[in-house]
Amino acid sequence: MSSPIRVMLVDDHAVVRSGLRRLLEQDGGVLVVGDAETGEQAYQLYSEFRPDVVVMDMSMPGMGGLEALRRLLARYPLARVVIFSMHENAAFATQALSSGAKGYISKSGLAGDLLNAIREAMVGRTWISPSIAQKIALQSLMGDDDPMRKLSAREFEVFRLLAEGRSVDEIAIQLKVSQKTVANYQTQLKQKLGLSSPVELVRMAIRSGVVASLDAA
Repeated sequence: MSSPIRVMLVDDHAVVRSGLRRLLEQDGGVLVVGDAETGEQAYQLYSEFRPDVVVMDMSMPGMGGLEALRRLLARYPLARVVIFSMHENAAFATQALSSGAKGYISKSGLAGDLLNAIREAMVGRTWISPSIAQKIALQSLMGDDDPMRKLSAREFEVFRLLAEGRSVDEIAIQLKVSQKTVANYQTQLKQKLGLSSPVELVRMAIRSGVVASLDAA
């Protein structure tokens, strides 16, 4: 009998982590070896738990899932990360996958999708929720010129945080970079996206599905 797949759960909601633990361990082929409630914790605890696969939320206080993914893979290039998110927008999925995620699963999807993604990640393959994969495919077929596809993972993260109303100081603290670096990203975003004001940035974020409303968090 093969050993179970060792999984670490990362989500800021305890009830979600508890529910996921029950769901995954019912399968018998998965063992949840630990959990974390922030990206910072996940980064710190990865070497302790030594999971085969990390299942991580995209939107969390502090270091978000995208930044945590980027830092984890920079330090542990062989880490396998599956994003489990409420965001069903193709822009989020594309950014996560291009940053190295082995899967992108919608929280509103079927329970089997997450198990499939974990199994596929374990053998080095990628699994995406069918509904999200369809959106990505349609964008590609229709030649959709989504402005978010122009952005690097770090630019996208800064864009999202600015759209959520975070200040340059707050973003610098969260991403652990200098204020000057954030200001430079802000300038790059304006140039790449043709933006002239914070209001235009928020409007573009809403149109692209990056934030749901002006006060989205």
